[in-house]
Amino acid sequence: MKSLRFALLIALMLLIVPLSLSQEATPEATEEAGPLIGFWEECATPMNLSGTIRMGAIFALSGSAAVYGTVQQNAIDLALEEINAQGYLGEGVTLEVVYGDSASTAEQATTAMTNLIEEQDVVAILGPTLSSEAFSADPVAQEAGIPVMGVSNTAIGITDMGEFVFRNSLPEAAVIPGVIAQATEILGLEQVGVLYGNDDDFTLSGYDVFVEALTENEVEILGEETFAKGDADFSAQLTNLIAGEPDALVVSALAAEGAQIIIQARELGYNGPIIGGNGFNAPSVLTNAGEDAEGLIVGAAWNATSENQSPSSVAFAAAYEEAFGSAPDQFAAQAYTGAWLMATAIRCADSTEGLAIRDALAAITDFNSPLGVFSFDENRDPVHEPVAQIVIDGKFEVLTSENAMMDEE
Repeated sequence: MKSLRFALLIALMLLIVPLSLSQEATPEATEEAGPLIGFWEECATPMNLSGTIRMGAIFALSGSAAVYGTVQQNAIDLALEEINAQGYLGEGVTLEVVYGDSASTAEQATTAMTNLIEEQDVVAILGPTLSSEAFSADPVAQEAGIPVMGVSNTAIGITDMGEFVFRNSLPEAAVIPGVIAQATEILGLEQVGVLYGNDDDFTLSGYDVFVEALTENEVEILGEETFAKGDADFSAQLTNLIAGEPDALVVSALAAEGAQIIIQARELGYNGPIIGGNGFNAPSVLTNAGEDAEGLIVGAAWNATSENQSPSSVAFAAAYEEAFGSAPDQFAAQAYTGAWLMATAIRCADSTEGLAIRDALAAITDFNSPLGVFSFDENRDPVHEPVAQIVIDGKFEVLTSENAMMDEE
């Protein structure tokens, strides 16, 4: 596995010049067969790091959100294998990850965060998986002065929790408006029905952004219906919305509920477009909904079929599929990039002190990643281009007027 991956990476290194925190990479960095394109930074090889450095990661490895957490763990493992194989933090220095299982609950995420900081002596943390978990757990890291980076938290207000809280996952507010604008233009949307989870920070945040975007695009909301996490029967809500003959159903839901909403909408005879939030990006939604998911429109931070993919995105996708036997999704790409971002911050800080890592992380700009050219803004939120997707033949493709019309036919 390693020999094939490294051969691919070396070949790709010949195609482009890596980007850095601020300028071109040093000759010393580019002469080596470094990790994925652009991850060698201009900062000098660390002189003060030694031994094993422990980083924490809190993911939903069990419970309803495990469809996201398991691929996130895979991606982190892949990134650390490459980081350590290339001596990214210096000769003889190893980056180790200690996982905590949030079990898809805010309470367990907080327990895991406390354990990683107080018992495992980690210097930085990735996760948790869900925004509701982050709102509960991240204040623990903020108080301890330990940098924490959400790699799948998209709700409004995540980074408002403090200067040690980052995310590399595009917030819904950065993705949904473009999707609604594009869908309105392509599909001629005039009236929609809205369905959302009213007991989760992520789904509530997505609902707020959807409503604002629909209003901005002068799309009328015919009706609104709600549900709770764990619900399995959505027939009453969907019947009410479908009765209004909307041009599309707009849904803010996590994967478990999202798949059932799609299936039940089709069973009730609704054949129009369904526009979902970030929770619909899990492959399990397409697997569980099957043919009923055709035409589903979702905004995303990453798409493997995009014509604008960077060489590092292509290389990441190939390495992930080789390692785990399946194609990566957006959540894998964000987790993988998050591990490299945190490793880069440790490398450039040349320190394991929380404040030094935080400052180095905040300084990252024009970072060539699978997500594209990546920067953190002044609020520690991500800056890179989102993408609108549509499900065609069971796979997410970049949304165009051509494939949207093809699906309608």
